[in-house]
Amino acid sequence: FFVMSCVNGFCGAVGNTPLIKIESISKATGCDVYGKAEFLNPGGSIKDRAALFMIEGACKKGDLEKGGLVIEATAGNTGVGLAHVCRAKGFRCIFVCPNHVSDEKVQQL
Repeated sequence: FFVMSCVNGFCGAVGNTPLIKIESISKATGCDVYGKAEFLNPGGSIKDRAALFMIEGACKKGDLEKGGLVIEATAGNTGVGLAHVCRAKGFRCIFVCPNHVSDEKVQQL
């Protein structure tokens, strides 16, 4: 059965994804095999976890203060995760993308 838990905001939900038992591989190997469902992070990507740790690490080192600015070169999900984490923690962010990035991805960022 599934146990519902409450978390505090976007950042509280990052990484609290379930393990899902993979029955077919478990049966074939004789071992319990699980997959971590990182796609269930609040931003939809494993990169949410990396973004959260990057921002928390910068704050802990004193490199980033409340209301500060994060600038990231990105063309993917790390930028999306950073956008979510920055918004949740009150930071501003600017993303620099290569020319080949789709308009849809730029809009998402």
